[in-house]
Amino acid sequence: MGDPIALLTLVCAALAVVLLLVSLFRTKAVADPEGARRELREELRSARDEARASARELREEVTKSIDATQASLDRVRGTLDQRVRELQEGNERKLDEMRRTVDEKLHDTLEKRLGESFKLVSDRLDTVHKGLGEMQHLATGVGDLKRVLTNVKARGTWAEVQLGAILEQVLTPEQYDKNVCIRPDTAERVEFAVRLPGPLDDPASCVWLPIDSKFPQEDWLRLQDASDQGDVAAVQAASDALIRTVRGSAKEIHDKYVHPPASTDFAIMFLATEGLFAEVLRHPSLVSDLQQQYRVVVAGPTTLAAILTSLRMGFQTLVVEQRAAEVWRVLGAVKTEFGKFGDVLDKVQRQLNTASRTIEETGQRSRAMEKKLRSAERLPEAEAAMVLELPVGDTTVATDAFPLQ
Repeated sequence: MGDPIALLTLVCAALAVVLLLVSLFRTKAVADPEGARRELREELRSARDEARASARELREEVTKSIDATQASLDRVRGTLDQRVRELQEGNERKLDEMRRTVDEKLHDTLEKRLGESFKLVSDRLDTVHKGLGEMQHLATGVGDLKRVLTNVKARGTWAEVQLGAILEQVLTPEQYDKNVCIRPDTAERVEFAVRLPGPLDDPASCVWLPIDSKFPQEDWLRLQDASDQGDVAAVQAASDALIRTVRGSAKEIHDKYVHPPASTDFAIMFLATEGLFAEVLRHPSLVSDLQQQYRVVVAGPTTLAAILTSLRMGFQTLVVEQRAAEVWRVLGAVKTEFGKFGDVLDKVQRQLNTASRTIEETGQRSRAMEKKLRSAERLPEAEAAMVLELPVGDTTVATDAFPLQ
């Protein structure tokens, strides 16, 4: 910034010289114009030479200054480049370190996550494998069950076993029996029958409530297949066939097992599955017709359990009534004996009063004797024992027993 100021100073000095020369020229021009012009030319020439020399010096100084500035700029540029290179190298090293750290962290995290994911997938695959094994076993069991249910005899046995399990859970063994012959003149035996109390005049007898199990699987499966296919005609045909089968089973139960007074005037037809029972209930007229025409009540597993629970409560109520009658008789006997016990207590009280009067008379006599013996001298205990021939140190007192009259 010093070079422009020096240049401005030189320009100002040159202007001052020019003004001075102009003033001198004017002064000399008045006296000697020609000499003034020559002098002016000389002065201007010298001033021009001085200005040229000054300009040359100024250019040299400016050139030196520019060279020095350029050198300074070169040094600054070199220093800046070096610092920039150092900064870049440092940043690159920091970035490499950060990259290595991030790579290590990512590698560890990725390995950990992948390990956990593979472990989870392996566990899930093990679970799926086990589930597939269980499903295979289940499929085998379903196949076995299907083969069992395909056999009519085995299917009937399965329904009978289910009925027996429900009876065993609800009732006691004394309250029901199996394979009961209700009609003495035939060999027909109902699967299960509940033992109900007989007439009051014959407490040892009983009345049987027949329960027979039915499982028309073929008609039921045909109905399910038709429903799944959406075939309305097939559904109606399968439903009609199922209704005919249920009606035939109800008629068979009525003809074989409903035989009053050995049995109740109705029987229970047990359907082995809730779905089959719901399908029968879907026809309300069918249930009412079976009850009115054949005296047969249709029941599923849940409904049968509810009926048996009601019967069990009735049995318990009957037992409570019987026990209440027994307790009432016992109370009557206790009342009779309690009257006799009162008479005995009165007799004991009279005997106690007699004994009390006897003791009072004895007390009066002892007080009279004590009054007479006051004047006698009291002997020592040892001497009194010798006189009365009593053992020394014996402090017992002999008392007479008064019998109760």
